[in-house]
Amino acid sequence: MGIAEERIDELFELAMAAAAGGEYDRSREYVRLARRIAERDRCGLPRRFKRFTCSRCDVALRPGRNARVRVDDGRVVVRCDCGATHRYPYD
Repeated sequence: MGIAEERIDELFELAMAAAAGGEYDRSREYVRLARRIAERDRCGLPRRFKRFTCSRCDVALRPGRNARVRVDDGRVVVRCDCGATHRYPYD
């Protein structure tokens, strides 16, 4: 694992902790910084990063706090407080 991947993981943990504490602006900054690092170093984002961050408002998603999670016809539906909806299949 390279330095960029380690930094992205660390920023994701900080973003989740900030979102848990209700500091959504700070969480947003951590997520944006992690995405910039991934773009600059041309490394992909981990699956859990993509699934637990909102692509529209860039906040870390905490189910029950700022995101609603439902199961519907073979997929997981995650809806952020900003209104963005993401659907992921499951087996």
